[in-house]
Amino acid sequence: MKVLFVHPYGSNFLAGKPDITTIFNVMPPLGLLSIMAWLERHGVASEIIDCYATPLPQDALVEEILHRAPDVVAFSCTTSSFLEGNRIAEALKARNDRMVTVFGGAHACTMGPPLLDRFAAIDYLVLGEGEQTMLELVQAGCNNPSMIPGLAYRDSQGNGVASPPRDLIPDLDQLPFPAYHLLPGFPEKYKLPLFSSPKFPNTSIISSRGCPYQCSYCDRSVFSKGFRFNSPDYILEHVAMLKRDYGIRHVFFYDDLFTFDRKRVAEFCELKRKKGIDVGYNCIARLEHVDAELLKLLKDSGCWQVNFGIESGDPEILKKHRKFYGLDEVGRKLQMVKDAGMRVKGLFMVGLPGEDEAAIRRTIDYALSLPLDEINVTKFTPFPGAPVYRTLQQFGEFNEDWELMNCMNFVFIPTGMNKEQLEGLYDEFISRFYRRTRIHWGYTQMLWKSPHSVLDFLKNLPAIIRFERQQKW
Repeated sequence: MKVLFVHPYGSNFLAGKPDITTIFNVMPPLGLLSIMAWLERHGVASEIIDCYATPLPQDALVEEILHRAPDVVAFSCTTSSFLEGNRIAEALKARNDRMVTVFGGAHACTMGPPLLDRFAAIDYLVLGEGEQTMLELVQAGCNNPSMIPGLAYRDSQGNGVASPPRDLIPDLDQLPFPAYHLLPGFPEKYKLPLFSSPKFPNTSIISSRGCPYQCSYCDRSVFSKGFRFNSPDYILEHVAMLKRDYGIRHVFFYDDLFTFDRKRVAEFCELKRKKGIDVGYNCIARLEHVDAELLKLLKDSGCWQVNFGIESGDPEILKKHRKFYGLDEVGRKLQMVKDAGMRVKGLFMVGLPGEDEAAIRRTIDYALSLPLDEINVTKFTPFPGAPVYRTLQQFGEFNEDWELMNCMNFVFIPTGMNKEQLEGLYDEFISRFYRRTRIHWGYTQMLWKSPHSVLDFLKNLPAIIRFERQQKW
């Protein structure tokens, strides 16, 4: 069977405002590329249309899919892109009802069989990891779904049901590297966020699956709560392949917790340093994992920036939503990263359940007190698979508009607050952090530390100015 994967663009930014995110940040759809590589290993041909790198109007996208004439069209969707994916599926079914449609990704995994009762254009859902489930579905000619673990399908009465769950892949090293060679425009069309790497071309890697922590706002419906990972040798060969075959000079380990298994990270750092693979990298870490010895290993092996999920500067909010970590200790650990010679990026949220204006202002003041080079502030979004979703109505007003659930719109308003208040505090957070002399000087230094980012910035300056004029900063 001929398989075509589609990565819908989705409602990715703010309603009524231009989306400038894809000018400066387009990551390859690694989950789909992993499935494609697994299919290819077993003799199944597939293609992909990534609407982030090559956006198309819906009519043009449907015509392109029909022109390619696949037997199966498989969509990977977040919550915000799910309805767009469904509209594409409906348009395809109206033109060719024999075309099989399969949906996977976080939203399908979280919502499960009831989606099939509401959305007639979807034939199957892949629940959980997709490599083996997708292969078996295609090998079976999309027949006898009850015999394939990890699927949702319609029974003889037309009701959505699920087959038994599929066991997680125990050894991730058995998977081939993602099929970058099947991704049109790679690596030229793909890039890490502006000023987040010193070299180009660059890309992202995922070297583990799952997370053992229980943060209230995280959806673990695809990879579950465990932690599985590639070996240091596998990771190093992955990086070496990207450099050899595509000229990649910097990567971002986009794992939820790259540093969770200390032994693995230490072995990787030592191997990379000894073999002299000249590819820099960024990673995400938790403060619990940081110490002087680990930081030296990271720096000596080419780490350029470490990202930390800090989320809030209010102790009571942190206790409600994630493992509490002393706020004084946060600053000390971040300074250790700086002293080791790496950049530090902090990740924050605004609008968490239980927050009020005073709590958010504490977070803003706290962020400004930390030795951070950069921040990313998201608007709290209660995804259906997150623990907090089940009790959300007790803490505020929730507008469950899937297409706005992208961390860039306030769909949840904590009790005692209003949307305008949240928007004002969010804008104030961004403005106060970035409009400081220290931060301006840091970006001035990027003229020689990240020259490709400067060129990209200047090339897209008109779009940036148009966006800036619409802000309230």
